[in-house]
Amino acid sequence: MTQQFDVSVVICTYNRCKLLPAALESVLDQQADSLSYEVVVVDNNSRDETRQVIESFIARGHNNLHYVFEGKQGLSHARNAGIANSRAPIVAFTDDDVRVERNWVATNKRALDEHPEVDFVGGKTLPRWEKEPPAWLTQRHWSPLALVDYGDQPFYADTENPVCLIGASLCVRRHVFNKVGLFSPEFQHFKGSVCGTEDHEFLTRIWDAGGKGLYLPDLFIIADVQAERVTKAYHRKWHWGHGYLLAKMRLAEIERSGSGRLFDVPAHLYRQAAVDALGWLKHALGGDAERAFAHETELRFFAGYFRKRREDFAATKERGTLGEIGAFVRSFASAKKQS
Repeated sequence: MTQQFDVSVVICTYNRCKLLPAALESVLDQQADSLSYEVVVVDNNSRDETRQVIESFIARGHNNLHYVFEGKQGLSHARNAGIANSRAPIVAFTDDDVRVERNWVATNKRALDEHPEVDFVGGKTLPRWEKEPPAWLTQRHWSPLALVDYGDQPFYADTENPVCLIGASLCVRRHVFNKVGLFSPEFQHFKGSVCGTEDHEFLTRIWDAGGKGLYLPDLFIIADVQAERVTKAYHRKWHWGHGYLLAKMRLAEIERSGSGRLFDVPAHLYRQAAVDALGWLKHALGGDAERAFAHETELRFFAGYFRKRREDFAATKERGTLGEIGAFVRSFASAKKQS
């Protein structure tokens, strides 16, 4: 007879055998009361001793721990394998460099029991720094580190308030996957990038289907932040990749434009890029490196966004560059007359 579980915890891992034990210890040592939960660890084609680490935990008597191998590279493929190989009506995702609180599983289950109106829940992801972060790395720059702190008041995440709750602590009702689909490999990390938007894209499909989530400040985890991720070079690369992937997502709040498009990029993004360019120049010349870098990251986002849209425009061959510029000027002038 197949064992029934209340919650399935899914951890995806790739070549992090040294970090994985701490993550496993935290998720296996839960104050779960009468809850029954399983832990499914998806080895995403690791070349280190990941499998041996997981099997050593199983050998210690953790019968609710299961090893799954997924050869297709990428977080979306790994998560989808975890979903397919788990059994509970609730699926809670976390990461291999995370330590969850001892009541994390129980809090996720209780939140969904008490809020039948929501499809998913998430909470805070707070840092455990491998090295002291530089002065410029304020909370404003937490997104590239997958850190989250939206304050101490719970709120709904929905179409009216489309706040992204990240996959390091994301608990989803299983039936949601049947309704909106699985995680899309199209939006996972791509070669040369350190960014993926599969979490955001998945939540967008839930919102578009009329669903919503719940942010719970008491539901928190601690994530390791490796030294290489607190450099400006890493953040520059992340923002470029973020822009590139959001250009593929075509979010409604970005796509709206009342004054035309150039190479399928909404006019308001060009205006914002001009503001950021001037801001970067002003603060760089004024010696305010922190504000200058904030503007630079926005410019990197725009560069990635423009690159993706320009690639797609060139592939369509709808019209040449001069024709596109002419059409943009005409639409811009028409919008001005109507305003």
